[in-house]
Amino acid sequence: MECPRCHAQIPETAHFCAQCGDDRRGRDAGRRRSFAARPDEPVASFALVSSIMPRGSGQRPQTYRVALTIALVVALVAAIFGAMPIAVLVAAFAVPIVYIVYMYDVNLWEDEPIPVTGLAFALTGVLAILWTVLWTWLRGPVSFSAPSLEGSGSGAPDLGTFLVVALLAPVVGEAIRQVGPVLLASRPQFDDLMDGLTFGVISGVAYSTFDTLVRHWALLTGGLQDADPGLWVSLVFLEGFVKPLLIGTASGLACAEFSGLGRGYDGFTPRYVRAVVLAVAANVAYQAGVYLFSFLGDATLGVLLSIVWGLLLLGILILRLRVVLHTGLMEAALEHAARTAGVGPDGELEFCSQCEMPLQPGAAFCAACGTAVAATANGVRPRVPATAGAAPGEETVTVHRGSGAAAVPSAEQGRSEHDGEEQA
Repeated sequence: MECPRCHAQIPETAHFCAQCGDDRRGRDAGRRRSFAARPDEPVASFALVSSIMPRGSGQRPQTYRVALTIALVVALVAAIFGAMPIAVLVAAFAVPIVYIVYMYDVNLWEDEPIPVTGLAFALTGVLAILWTVLWTWLRGPVSFSAPSLEGSGSGAPDLGTFLVVALLAPVVGEAIRQVGPVLLASRPQFDDLMDGLTFGVISGVAYSTFDTLVRHWALLTGGLQDADPGLWVSLVFLEGFVKPLLIGTASGLACAEFSGLGRGYDGFTPRYVRAVVLAVAANVAYQAGVYLFSFLGDATLGVLLSIVWGLLLLGILILRLRVVLHTGLMEAALEHAARTAGVGPDGELEFCSQCEMPLQPGAAFCAACGTAVAATANGVRPRVPATAGAAPGEETVTVHRGSGAAAVPSAEQGRSEHDGEEQA
């Protein structure tokens, strides 16, 4: 499209004109009212499906909502009648099965389904079983009167148990959930940001599935239960839906930051470290809350409060995930526009040192944040061919994303060579 101010041609994805800096989106410079994966939703939204299933969410969002709703109803009905083996199995496998169907429904990685499913789901599942058996052994037995909680249901919290349940288990658990997705996202064909998100979510729900099966093995083999139906219903909702969505979203957020912005994966950057810390903090907070709520004396009340606490943490993670996903999709669009405009598919892009978005060729302003290129601390100046009569002040400085240092100025290099010739 054409900028009405300077009449320069700018890409449709630009927020600002790259030549004159004119704001093309008015008050919505960040496009916060229109989520990149689902334009009819704002970025700040609690919409779950478009957040963890962004590919194809605009065409078939109801498919996944209906599938999750049916699984939830089946599990809850089974819990009401005390058929806990059925309820636990349905609750444990509902979210991962729906997510695996989503992966194949949108035709992701059709050439390599076994490595993707194996590393993202099976590997995490095996490690989750081993680790859950170990840390529950360290924790010690739990009273059957509080089957979903980690405390005794009475008395006072124990410091040693609290450290195992609320600190050791979630920290090691998050490390386990990162193994398979990181191995996948580091491969060239799987380095997209949404690939990293998907790998992390499926790894998180896989961990939750097998964690639930191990910790509630007594319910799987115990037959019908005649306790309070409210306890079983709330337990199934917590363990089968709140927990896997929370863990999956946290791990997906971290793995998305590992994939990062632009071509290739960013790897172990400070951004990825911050995302992992956020994921660990969310899981620690969740586990700590569940443990402490178990000492209220009423198991049903403890589970209900755990549900509210888990939903609150899930909402925070969803909001953060949507910001990361929206930023990544907008960056990908700007990168595509920059390559189409002249850099080419294999050319080296220049990035704004303020927001790290790709700069359009010859841009004086960043099309994403509107910052003047010359005004940034390590400004990116257009490349100019070095000439024999270059003035002393003419330099070409290129700042690459992730690098705090600029390239060697070409004019300065020319002067060094000239000085060497005079000395000779």
